[in-house]
Amino acid sequence: MSYKKYYILWGCFLMCRLAGAQQVHVWGRVTDRSTGEPLVEAVVFAKGSTQIHAATDEGGMYEFSLKQGSYTLVSSYLGFDQKEITFRADRDTIVDFELEMNTTLKEVEILARARDRNITDVQMGREELSATEIRRMPALMGEVDVLKAIRLLPGVQTASEGGSGFSVRGGSPDQNLILIDNTTVYNASHLLGFFSVFNSDVLGGVSLYKGDLPLKHGGRLASLLDVQTRNERPERLQGTGGVGLIASRLMVEAPLGEKTSWMIGGRRSYADLFLKLSNREALRKSSVYFYDLNAKVTHRLTDSDRLELNGYYGIDHFGATMGEFRYGNGAASLSWGHVFSETLYAAASLHLASYDYGLESKLDNAKARWDSGIRDWSLRSDFTQPIGDRWNLNYGASVSLYRFQPGVITMEDYGDLQKEASTAMEYSLYLSNEQKLSERLTLKYGLRGSLFQNVGKATVPRYDENREIVDTAVYAAGQVYHTSPAVEPRAGLVWKLTEHSSIKMNYAHNVQFIQLANNSASGSPLDIWFSAGPNIRPQHVDLYSAGYFRNLQNHTWETSVEIYYKNLTHVIDFAEHATLLMNPDLEGEVRTGTGRACGVEWMLRRNTGRLTGFLNYTLSRSVRTIPEINGGKTYPAPYDRPHALNLAVNCELSKQWNIAATWVYATGNPTTYPSGRFEINGEYFPIYSGRNEYRLPDYHRLDLSLSFIPRPRSARRRRQSEWNLSIYNAYGKKNPWMITYDQNADSGLPYAEMLYLFGIVPSITYNFRF
Repeated sequence: MSYKKYYILWGCFLMCRLAGAQQVHVWGRVTDRSTGEPLVEAVVFAKGSTQIHAATDEGGMYEFSLKQGSYTLVSSYLGFDQKEITFRADRDTIVDFELEMNTTLKEVEILARARDRNITDVQMGREELSATEIRRMPALMGEVDVLKAIRLLPGVQTASEGGSGFSVRGGSPDQNLILIDNTTVYNASHLLGFFSVFNSDVLGGVSLYKGDLPLKHGGRLASLLDVQTRNERPERLQGTGGVGLIASRLMVEAPLGEKTSWMIGGRRSYADLFLKLSNREALRKSSVYFYDLNAKVTHRLTDSDRLELNGYYGIDHFGATMGEFRYGNGAASLSWGHVFSETLYAAASLHLASYDYGLESKLDNAKARWDSGIRDWSLRSDFTQPIGDRWNLNYGASVSLYRFQPGVITMEDYGDLQKEASTAMEYSLYLSNEQKLSERLTLKYGLRGSLFQNVGKATVPRYDENREIVDTAVYAAGQVYHTSPAVEPRAGLVWKLTEHSSIKMNYAHNVQFIQLANNSASGSPLDIWFSAGPNIRPQHVDLYSAGYFRNLQNHTWETSVEIYYKNLTHVIDFAEHATLLMNPDLEGEVRTGTGRACGVEWMLRRNTGRLTGFLNYTLSRSVRTIPEINGGKTYPAPYDRPHALNLAVNCELSKQWNIAATWVYATGNPTTYPSGRFEINGEYFPIYSGRNEYRLPDYHRLDLSLSFIPRPRSARRRRQSEWNLSIYNAYGKKNPWMITYDQNADSGLPYAEMLYLFGIVPSITYNFRF
């Protein structure tokens, strides 16, 4: 080789080394200055650049690469003041941020995520609402409701008028995993569904994942609703509350020393107090109320260790002289987070979730009580480990113990008649990675493995082809008698076309081991949870989705279009006229088959400015094919609603006045109508159409609200008040809740009658902060 060629090659090598040296690695941690606690999903970005940004992980860590030069990094987090740090990036550098809580009296909403996150984030089907956005929406009877807010999002439908259940992309309500501080909520309703169990004063934020669940969560086919309570450490005693027409609420929080803080919040309705004023004795002896309590204690052990204790408890009670009915949820968790290093964060947690209900008859000679419920205990560990600025690993494991109690009947003269309780265990492991291949292309992929085991004591029937019991098997306590393994791969990518647009694609396989026994679209607190087993296989879904995302006017406007296709196997439905309540042979009513769902979702959203809100439209179909139902013919799923249009607008007229409006439209729910009749001895009996062959009338509703914040008497006064006037169903649309059929006593002809729940419902609420 000539010396000339040698020098050329050596020069190229030096240029490559110098080019590599121009890239430096910057990382650090974002914490609360007063407590030292990590701030999760705080944003760090380079001032003047839309490309250099990162969000902190569960340990408050961030990282990215920079070219050599001078930079000003900015960190922001909801409820905290922004902070800027200027430095010279000549080599790998650690830049830590300590943020101070915003102390102004007016509620301030700081953008807690990068403005182009919807473009760069590889996660698809995720919708987020802040606590401020939810509180600004019009409310039924003055009670701000998380579940009513998320039903305004694309792909999400209400299960029924007045109900708390919701359907995501054609799925049933029990296919949604609902968490509060990472603990399962099995029934998220108060007052039979008119309100949700989530107190708006304790909310920190809400995230909805439509099918593409984070790999650390599983067990449901359709979605994950992740509700987090407040996580800020107060500097002094402070609180919020409100007094409405149907309920009042209060939240108080304060520090306890330098390392500990606490928060407690509660609500109570008082319709039963007004019944005491009635001139009718039966009403005076009646009671209708709900209450709930939230509590949280956080303690910083060291700069790297943090403990958190969360709790929720809620009860609904309906009482009369002839009997009473009550139901309630409980949720508790203890978690420990530890930062091992700048590149490794771990969390371990213990969770307890429960739901139970009871019916009691007080009639003479018929005194009885029915109790049912579900409990689960879970232990999990999760790790986050970024490797350089190209890899971000998440992995962990969990184990859960389920206890299903279908029912215990207690009769005064006969003692307890108990339907056998059942027990199950679920084990899971997961590993996921988000890999940045280039500035434009990012991949995410991973695998979740689950093992679901049915455990004795149990008596299990064996069925023939006609679902008749031909034999039973008896298993001893603690004996594993059935095992269902499952593998759930998930993958996705984002291809950044420009600074303001991207394309995303995603695949997810989800498995569900437990489900609700329910044969009505409206749902009920009396629905029974039961598990997969020897006679019922776990439900599976394959979800394929793709989307185009584009932001306008410097990310002021967000636009997107997403398409999806879902293929379901072993999907569950129930036989015609199935008996589910107090049925000792519930599994005999189950029918399984296949299902399909597909749709297109359009979204236009404005996040900043005095006028904010969104407009979305969903075109979708959801069908099922089950051999024993509808003669084996394909029929619409119970929550198949082809057209849905949602509009939410919020306008800040001034610092004192704010108006908001929401309008919703959706195709009516599928239903089964009588299509004929036959006569026996002068009495007519209906002949019903095919399953879900008809539809209820289309649903639409307009809600309005007006808020007024009086001027404080003094700039130093910390107390702040607000008056809110809301009108639910402003133009009085009579949306059907139920259609019943009867026979005219004189003519003998059948007739239909529509029942609706709400006309125009005005309400006024007084809110306060101190």
